[in-house]
Amino acid sequence: MKRIFVLFALILALAGSSAGLAATATAVISGTQPGSSVGGKVTFMETSEGLHVRANVSGASAGKHGFHIHEVGSCADSGKAAGGHFNPDKMDHGFLPKDGIVHAHAGDLGNITADAGGSGELDLMIPSVTLADGPYAIAGRSVILHEKEDDFGQPVGNAGGRIGCGIITLDE
Repeated sequence: MKRIFVLFALILALAGSSAGLAATATAVISGTQPGSSVGGKVTFMETSEGLHVRANVSGASAGKHGFHIHEVGSCADSGKAAGGHFNPDKMDHGFLPKDGIVHAHAGDLGNITADAGGSGELDLMIPSVTLADGPYAIAGRSVILHEKEDDFGQPVGNAGGRIGCGIITLDE
């Protein structure tokens, strides 16, 4: 009987320790054109405040580049297979961390600014978006790095072509 109790306590302890782990996902960005030097990595972590997004890119031209979550998890056809911005509620284009889910696409992450060497970083907290559950789940979708600055104009920010793409994959 004592062994069963110890085994049961061990199972409960293990279940409790894994339940506290935050869900995470990663997207590895590659250039959309043959021979492109564009690359990077995006990490996503669910928190009590929303989804924490950290992105590092390299190989981009100096300046601002639109950065969005797109609706389809494919980088085929020079990134065009990723479809449009992730926008399940059919909202106007905006900046999700500022405008919120009721005034922006669920995939509107603004811009990444690349320095003279082509490297840039982004660190955002985005509300309402999740990795795997609910209408704003992004696992299996794509992130797109655009050639130009997102000017927040309608309908999608005038950020131009797709120079980098990565598929958002849940971490194990």
